Amino acid sequence: MEVVVIGAGIGGLAAALRLAHAGLDVTVLERAHRPGGKMRSVAVGGSAVEAGPTVFTMRWVFEELFAECGADLAAHVDLAPAGLLARHAWGPGESLDLLADPEATEAAIAAFAGPGERDGYRRFRARAAAVYETLEGPFIRDERPSPIGLTRRAGLSGLGDLWRIQPFTTLWSALGTYFADPRLRQLFGRYATYCGSSPFAAPATLMLVAHVESRGVWHVGGGLSRLAGAVAELAAARGARFRYGTPARGIAVARGRVVGVDLADGERVPADAVICNADVAGLADGLLGREAARAAETVPAAERSLSAVTLCLEARASGFPLARHTVFFSADYAAEFAQIGRGALPEDPTIYVCAQDRTDTRVPADRSERLLCLANAPARPFSPSEIETCVTTMRRRLRASGLSLSETAEPVTTTPTGFAELFPGSAGALYGRASHGWTASFKRPGARTRIPGLYLAGGSVHPGPGVPMAAQSGRIAADSLLRDRNAARASTRGWSATAMCGGTSTP
Repeated sequence: MEVVVIGAGIGGLAAALRLAHAGLDVTVLERAHRPGGKMRSVAVGGSAVEAGPTVFTMRWVFEELFAECGADLAAHVDLAPAGLLARHAWGPGESLDLLADPEATEAAIAAFAGPGERDGYRRFRARAAAVYETLEGPFIRDERPSPIGLTRRAGLSGLGDLWRIQPFTTLWSALGTYFADPRLRQLFGRYATYCGSSPFAAPATLMLVAHVESRGVWHVGGGLSRLAGAVAELAAARGARFRYGTPARGIAVARGRVVGVDLADGERVPADAVICNADVAGLADGLLGREAARAAETVPAAERSLSAVTLCLEARASGFPLARHTVFFSADYAAEFAQIGRGALPEDPTIYVCAQDRTDTRVPADRSERLLCLANAPARPFSPSEIETCVTTMRRRLRASGLSLSETAEPVTTTPTGFAELFPGSAGALYGRASHGWTASFKRPGARTRIPGLYLAGGSVHPGPGVPMAAQSGRIAADSLLRDRNAARASTRGWSATAMCGGTSTP
């Protein structure tokens, strides 16, 4: 069976690995010149700076993927557990660390905001764990759950659990039942941005991210782009072929089913099945042809996720003790997201900084280091002067907490327009559909489509954005394809030839 995977993002890579290991003839088409998609690095000065995802959680997804293919994740990727999950700053002298040790985090919160907030954190952590445990099996691992299906799987005994995950309450509102300190609501509300959403519109179920991080954050040797490379290398070792610098022009459909993928140069790559690891909004808009557009629903611009403005730097940092992951919060979170919601760049943005040469025990001594600075932004084009103003406000926010950066190379700035060019069809939205409202997660398409032979993977489909979730989507797509192939074979084997009068044979 010939399978073509469009896109070497982590969803496509996971699917390619799984299918190649199963013995299928797999070809991966990727318009870029390396694997990873958003898991990418850029050259700044003489260094490669990670310019995409930087936090690695839900390690079990990759451990299972590698084990399914007869390999050991730890033998292919250098992983070190983080003791300090993230540092958070609001201004001079106002900072709080979240730590892998929950008791140490409780003590830090008590010292930062008082014993009442420590008790609120305990209750919040317990609720976040309950939300995750309720949703891992019937949602994260399931092919494409519906509200009715999720309720049916929970059964009568589980209905209380589903109600307690607060799907109809916003994350920001739910956090108010645990924390009186607005800084802590801001800290844990930021988890909504992990899927490109506003904490003021996203459902309270996203508190499960807190539990995911508490179960482990790992530093990846070489960055997450190296993780993507490891999956691609294993897929190639299992027989998958990779064609980089090869953009797909369209998905070929004949007699109602997939027959191949047409390339920009006119070549057609034949296929019995195609896994499309492109943004579903672009697919629905005709990015890969009018026939293939039937496989996805249009995502209105107002329902697309956040984009970002990022700076990749080589710089000497001083004045603030950066951790590997540090967040510098704006003075007014509600105002920040209100401006983004109106389509404007925030006047006082929250800035995430990944100091990529730092670990819990290693701090660069008086030398330049690799930094990624990120501010949330609407997914729409901005003028050069607007971007220049945004970069100025980003630097101002960092200075407000005492961080000074002395750059040693020309920085690389990526804007919403830049992301739209890097990832066609996304319009710059980095996470697909925003998780706003309780139905948003159920609007993401599943792996199977209405076109036989066409399957979907990636962060814009179920179960959602983020490295582990996108990889999980690839596993689901591959498993769906294999089940359909096996079912078709079983159906064919179930019939026998029968002799008929007149010399005609019919199955």
